[in-house]
Amino acid sequence: MDQAGAIRSGEELDWQNLENYVRANITDLQGDFSVAQFHGGHANLTYLIKFGDRELILRRPPFGKLAPGSHSMKREYRVLSELYQYFPQAPRAFLVCDDHDIIGSDFIIMQRRHGIVIRKEMPEAFTKFENVHERVTSAMVKTMVALHSVNVEKNNLSHLGRPENFLERQLEGWKKRTAVSLTDNDEVYEKLIQALSKNIPKTQRISIIHNDIKLDNCQFQIDMPDEVSSLFEWDMTTLGDPLLDLGSTLGFWSDAEFNKANGIPIFLSSSFPSKAFIKEEYKKYSGLDMSRFDWYEAFGIWKAAIILQQLYKRYHDGETTDERMKYLGNASKALARLALEVLD
Repeated sequence: MDQAGAIRSGEELDWQNLENYVRANITDLQGDFSVAQFHGGHANLTYLIKFGDRELILRRPPFGKLAPGSHSMKREYRVLSELYQYFPQAPRAFLVCDDHDIIGSDFIIMQRRHGIVIRKEMPEAFTKFENVHERVTSAMVKTMVALHSVNVEKNNLSHLGRPENFLERQLEGWKKRTAVSLTDNDEVYEKLIQALSKNIPKTQRISIIHNDIKLDNCQFQIDMPDEVSSLFEWDMTTLGDPLLDLGSTLGFWSDAEFNKANGIPIFLSSSFPSKAFIKEEYKKYSGLDMSRFDWYEAFGIWKAAIILQQLYKRYHDGETTDERMKYLGNASKALARLALEVLD
């Protein structure tokens, strides 16, 4: 089970201000206030806040300067305050606050869900199941396809994004993120951007896309490896091309040996299935044409590279002392080179 622990040094909040604000804006909160922190993520900060027996989740951006358009709590609230009605894996958000006098940033308060989150290794509770690595991976893909199949117009969700010229705008947006996150003049990023700017694919379908679907953002129940019960981290959700969502997933599904050789965090052990398995599962359940998927996969790897670079820049600039981020600059370059190889 995913458990909360002690507050990490330097990530304390103004607990009294927070308690007063939440009690004033969410009704029927009784009992003593207490807090803990989830330590699994690298970016947004997630806290467990309790009022007696009532458990809620607080999410806020990381400390320090943020890349434009990243870590949007307002976007996450906008999605989760509505999507839970049409997509049961989406937790419900109850409250958003943009008053930085409360805890120093925007934040949201949302539903707490209990279950198993898979990080680097398969949790012991699942090791009794046959073919469990393939089963949980297939469950993740089917959840992605289910999200991509939510009828945006029928359910009045068209305000969640602007799908016009989506891929072109994504390209421009990630070019800007690249520019503001670099800490040296390595040319690999410019070569990759030039290659992606050529022959952009035509979007087949407009869907809700999560932009960060991976196993450690999925939650399972203890006896259900074939079904994702909750999906987390919705701050990059928008409307657009669903194949870019799949590309983003594969950006963090790099080969364990490649990751180890290049200082990239080992997100999953080598027992999990290959990228080819994921692509075939998605093709089977979605029915979309995958003939141009190399472009989407390279884009997803580029995004992963820049996310690592953003984290490294926070360490480089002294905005965090988290030692996990110390070597992510070189890891980012390795991913950028891999994206070029995929395109070639």
